[in-house]
Amino acid sequence: MRLLFLAVLRRHTGNAVTAERVREHLEAAGHICLLKDTSDLESSSEIAHFIKAEKLEAALALHLYRGGRLLQGHGIPFGIIFGGTDLNEDINQREKNQVMGKVLEEARFAVAFTESMKEMAQMQWPHARDKIYVQSQGIVTVPNAAFNWNTFLHCSGINQSADNLHIFLLVCGLRQVKDPLYLVDAFSEWHQEEPNVYMVIVGPEVDPVFTREVKAKVKRTPGVRLLREMPQEDLHAALKNCFAVLNSSVSEGMSAAILEAMDLEVPVLARNIPGNAAVVKHEVTGLLFSDPQEFVQLAKRLVSDPALEKEIVANGKEYVRMYHSWQVERDTYQNLICTLEGSTEE
Repeated sequence: MRLLFLAVLRRHTGNAVTAERVREHLEAAGHICLLKDTSDLESSSEIAHFIKAEKLEAALALHLYRGGRLLQGHGIPFGIIFGGTDLNEDINQREKNQVMGKVLEEARFAVAFTESMKEMAQMQWPHARDKIYVQSQGIVTVPNAAFNWNTFLHCSGINQSADNLHIFLLVCGLRQVKDPLYLVDAFSEWHQEEPNVYMVIVGPEVDPVFTREVKAKVKRTPGVRLLREMPQEDLHAALKNCFAVLNSSVSEGMSAAILEAMDLEVPVLARNIPGNAAVVKHEVTGLLFSDPQEFVQLAKRLVSDPALEKEIVANGKEYVRMYHSWQVERDTYQNLICTLEGSTEE
């Protein structure tokens, strides 16, 4: 089939990585998959023209609202992959909620990353309960073998011996829902007690206004550094070299950075929210914190307890192997896409 795949494709973001991985799954099955950014096809007439010009037979969208609403009414069958924004933010806005319900009426299938996401969607839109499937994100990590950790530290403004450092890496786009400043003050206080601990925030500048706020805060905060986004292979290498990976988001669908850290055998400390708790089991596959003070307590414990670090790392690696298989994800999407064969119109 010739497929249109709509997604928000900001470079080096989880959405873009997920979309590219799913596209590869579909093309491996022999389909032609045209991956397009939602911002490039913003009107119904643009979508209709593109479908006709490219002789498209079916479609897929990552995000029910951002992508799915653009596929309505064009006479081609389509499926949806829920994004965290759909169920953590847009669901609470009445107009968007209604639009998403209409999209689900027309969609052939919808994919949620976790059981909790599926349950939330089924409660909101009972009419769609039988077409919602769960497929966790598949993870494949490929660190850049040529990556230089000392160069990374230098670019971060950290001019200390790498041997005695504990680098905590927070990977996120600079927007409010990711809350990159949540831990900054508490971490800085810890750094002033123990100068060998640093927090490095890495990610794209998604929200220009908020980015200025983050830059200004970090600039005046000892022990905290900020870097722009990195190519995926370099990011994986940085994850592998750091002491621990952080997540401080207000809401998450499923954090790729958390799963990648687990696969690379790096400890994870994550804010205790539903999306993170669905992946991180406290003191088993990672550590969950409810406030910045608890984070510091847990981080200090992790630094001083190599046995705990070793256990968490081993459990995290096994969890990803068991539940985030790239091959299982491939099989699921290749099977689901077959349900789009044939027109929605009789």
